[in-house]
Amino acid sequence: MDAIKVGIVEDDKDWLRGLRAYLEKQSDIEVVFASDDKEETREALASGRLEVDVVLMDIMLHGEPEGVQLAEEVTAATGARVVMLTSMEEKELIFRSFQAGAIDYQIKSDFEALPNAVRAAARREAPISPAAAERMREEFRRLKQLEREFEKKKLQDLITPSELELLKLIDKGYTQTEIANRLVLSIRTIKNHVNHILKKLGSKGSKEAAREAKEKGLF
Repeated sequence: MDAIKVGIVEDDKDWLRGLRAYLEKQSDIEVVFASDDKEETREALASGRLEVDVVLMDIMLHGEPEGVQLAEEVTAATGARVVMLTSMEEKELIFRSFQAGAIDYQIKSDFEALPNAVRAAARREAPISPAAAERMREEFRRLKQLEREFEKKKLQDLITPSELELLKLIDKGYTQTEIANRLVLSIRTIKNHVNHILKKLGSKGSKEAAREAKEKGLF
């Protein structure tokens, strides 16, 4: 069985040497490329010298998250499976790494897990590590919260304070006649307000509009 060809991109030269030595002790793994420089890696890509099955890619290269962009370039140019490495737990960077084509994420301190991560990646069976899965879940939750806040803000910009008060009363179960009496307005005015709200929100009915406003956190 042919050895798994591995490339390593890591800006800490001592850690790069140590990781290379550790992986080369594995009988089924051969480190064929190792670099601490992003441009050297790009040159290897351009010349076709980066013929590997798996790349271990440091997310942070010389203080910048260059590993994310390099992961995308490596994946597109070689089809190699990329496993991201970091000593940090940057949620956004992990998410961006997977968007760039990485298939796994490993914490550097858990270097003993790397040989099996390499083997799994080479078999195209790499499960997302528990640490990465949790960071992904957190990032999805963060994005979902941003989406909710955006929708709430969009609704707040559409609805006037008087229309919002009207929706609150509809949500409480008041009829349009009861609302008109409560606000000392004509039933025609209430109907006009409701029609304006429905047009703004694209809702089919006043109860649906009130429910949407409540779900978005307007009251």
